[in-house]
Amino acid sequence: MKPAPKWSDTFRYAAEGIVSALRSERNMRIHLIATVIVLLAAMYFRLSGRDIAVLLIVIGLVIAAELINTAIESIVDLVSPEWHPLAKKAKDTAAGAVLVMAMVAVCVGCLLFYEPIKGYFQ
Repeated sequence: MKPAPKWSDTFRYAAEGIVSALRSERNMRIHLIATVIVLLAAMYFRLSGRDIAVLLIVIGLVIAAELINTAIESIVDLVSPEWHPLAKKAKDTAAGAVLVMAMVAVCVGCLLFYEPIKGYFQ
């Protein structure tokens, strides 16, 4: 039986997973770029701490969904290297979860940025 990893190793493994996803997944890089843009905009428009907290929550959920999607796709590729309708269904469903969360994040962003942007143009 393999010994349990040290507590500090678990953080390193998690960081390796995030870095791996950033290197291999285009959509993960897109989410990271969007995150930087949104957070810079939040600072520029001086959103409240509460609004920034809400943004951080939805950003975290989108990135977590993308990481889970990547994990599911990797597992499916491992156990089903040939095309299979159930493999397609698993991958499409996981990608759909990311899309739903990203759409929710966009809606939340629109709600939080609406007033500051409206005031900027008046």
